Amino acid sequence: MRHSANHTTARGENAKLPVRRLRCAIYTRKSSEEGLEQEFNSLDAQREACAAYIASQRAEGWIALPTEYHDGGFSGSTLERPALQRLLGDIDAGLVDVVVVYKIDRLSRSLMDFSKLVEVFDRNAVTFVSVTQSFNTTTSMGRLTLNILLSFAQFEREVIGERIRDKFAASRKRGMWMGGWTPLGYDVVNRKLVVNEAEADLVRRIFARFLELGSVTLLVRELRQDGAMTKQGRPFDKGTVYKLLNNRVYTGEVVHKGIAYPGEHQGLVKPAIFERVQDILAGNGWQRAAATRRETPALLKGLIFTGSGRAMTPTHTRKGSRLYRYYVSTDVVRGREKARTEPLARLPADLIETATVREVLRLIRSPEIIAQTIEAVRAEAPDTSDGEIVAILDQFWGLWATLIPAEQARVIRLLVERVVVRPDGVAITLHAAGLGQIAHEMLSLDSAKRAA
Repeated sequence: MRHSANHTTARGENAKLPVRRLRCAIYTRKSSEEGLEQEFNSLDAQREACAAYIASQRAEGWIALPTEYHDGGFSGSTLERPALQRLLGDIDAGLVDVVVVYKIDRLSRSLMDFSKLVEVFDRNAVTFVSVTQSFNTTTSMGRLTLNILLSFAQFEREVIGERIRDKFAASRKRGMWMGGWTPLGYDVVNRKLVVNEAEADLVRRIFARFLELGSVTLLVRELRQDGAMTKQGRPFDKGTVYKLLNNRVYTGEVVHKGIAYPGEHQGLVKPAIFERVQDILAGNGWQRAAATRRETPALLKGLIFTGSGRAMTPTHTRKGSRLYRYYVSTDVVRGREKARTEPLARLPADLIETATVREVLRLIRSPEIIAQTIEAVRAEAPDTSDGEIVAILDQFWGLWATLIPAEQARVIRLLVERVVVRPDGVAITLHAAGLGQIAHEMLSLDSAKRAA
């Protein structure tokens, strides 16, 4: 019995406790996509090194998870990376015990971002290990080492950024094309701007016509009527034309931080023409705009009413150089007591005018209004087909965008009989005959253009 007892004691002393199984997730990252198409690339090399390290810790219960967390072509300056987000999701789901990376900056180059990651690791009792920089984030010394390494990683990222910016500035000063949207009139060949002759003719025509017309609005209308398209295949609008007319690339220059340098590419317009265009754009643009506002009646003058039937009249006020326009109930103008209880007795003009235009453009596509328009057009032009009229109505939105304010006001007066503003929305009554007149004018213009 004694011998049996001694034997049992010996077995108990030599027995080992079971080793805890630790699930290890390997995360790899490469900033650029260059070389990722190779059979064995940088991401593979990182994973292989991490897998070998995990294998060396097998006695401690470490096991590599089969899930791959690879971010190829993503910068370490942000946490918005697909594989990293999947990894964080798996950590929160309790599927990971250890995160293994080849080098700390593969996970993040930002000290602030990494502190967020450490919070996620701590919350889920996850350990972080760098194969080439051994430390454990669960100890104070490991955290100190981590912060020091991250500080150097962030410093390295900032130095790289400065070098890139300096290289970009130096290249600009040498007149090199550094990428971005390819301007109309050029194609990019071997990272250089090469003249596209068909587009170049359009660019020269735009500059020449602006000098003759002196108005971007009129120029846009002409370009749309002629079917001219931007580099992206869209109709021209005022913003696109303004950018084109202000782009010094057309003089053969490149601009960096407001300073123009001679470019490597061929210019499309003479510098003298470009400067004349700039004088017209900058010299009296605000004066033309002010004159237009003075001469053009308010868009809804005489058409807009409150829910109780009171007419609303346009008014304005100034704060410094800015003009603020409103529509107010006549009760407000006359100081009547009931104006205090009248809902929406004072409205910003831009707000209600925009809402009215959008509603008008919606209404003219309704089946009832289309039918009334067809009837009105047929009274003037009996041979016009339904398809032609519907097609013209579909073009109305594009036409509206090219009209100057005075023409827009005329169109609204032809189309709109009454606008009533209520707390629950805007009610608009249309003139079908007016829409028929406008459709007939558009058809006549379209026919003249085809004949030409």
